[in-house]
Amino acid sequence: MNNTLIIVGHPTYESSFTTKTITEFLNATPEFLTGSLKIRNLISLYPDYKIDIDAEQDALSWADVVVLQFPFYWYSVPAILKLWMDEVFSYGFAYGKTGNKMNGKKLLLSFSTGGPQEAYAAGARNNFNIEELLFPIKQTSNLMGTQWENPLVSFGMVNISGIESDKTVTVEKAKLHALKLYELCQKA
Repeated sequence: MNNTLIIVGHPTYESSFTTKTITEFLNATPEFLTGSLKIRNLISLYPDYKIDIDAEQDALSWADVVVLQFPFYWYSVPAILKLWMDEVFSYGFAYGKTGNKMNGKKLLLSFSTGGPQEAYAAGARNNFNIEELLFPIKQTSNLMGTQWENPLVSFGMVNISGIESDKTVTVEKAKLHALKLYELCQKA
């Protein structure tokens, strides 16, 4: 496995079923234990949303593969991950005349949605497929010169109070997602 950095961008990580299950699975891998897989949980590191840009850019400089792990909120990333992207993928680091620190790295999005897969299509509830909704992030990847990897998405991962959901099923689906993510990271 290349040096793999997973950025966890879940604002309520402790109450998460999916993201927490995925992260706990990865924390137990040999690669995590030997240091070729690192996980940075943004809400744990920055509960005040004050990002240490230098520390984050150092972590990115170390990585060959960058994974953004998050729940899909309002057709995008949660606020803490968006803030991280805005501040860390800065001019002179990630883009611009001298901003080549992300160039050539692989970028993989790993995320979950509450809605079912069939809701993400033309004419369906969300009107667009998931690839179309990711265009702004894909363009960010293009601007930085990263190699865009096919996203890993788990649909129907509902965890909202009052909404029908089976925690056991959600956790099992999250474990499968974690295994797929681990396998993708090993191949990257």
